[in-house]
Amino acid sequence: MIQLKRAYEAASPDDGLRILVERLWPRGVSKQNARIELWLKDLAPSTELRKWYGHDPARWPEFQERYREELKDKGDFLILLKYVIKEKKVTFVFASSDEERNSAVALIKFLEG
Repeated sequence: MIQLKRAYEAASPDDGLRILVERLWPRGVSKQNARIELWLKDLAPSTELRKWYGHDPARWPEFQERYREELKDKGDFLILLKYVIKEKKVTFVFASSDEERNSAVALIKFLEG
């Protein structure tokens, strides 16, 4: 099971391996406080897709489809991530204020599907 946590929430020992799944480092978060152990920015949505989405809830379904298409080209990163998930407790760390519609949620759906 993969946990989700905003980058602005305090890190906890219960988080396990903390993986940042954003292309950009979260604003105002120090690297020391974030306790990020792995940053998979290459698995994050492209800059173009991120800007197009703009956290518009109406674009969420299409964002997920476009993001899935981008992820299909990330074979080596996905193999690494799937291995890590099987071996360790994992928390995906994300920056979005929308906890239901963000790239970390879409990534989990992709990995489970």
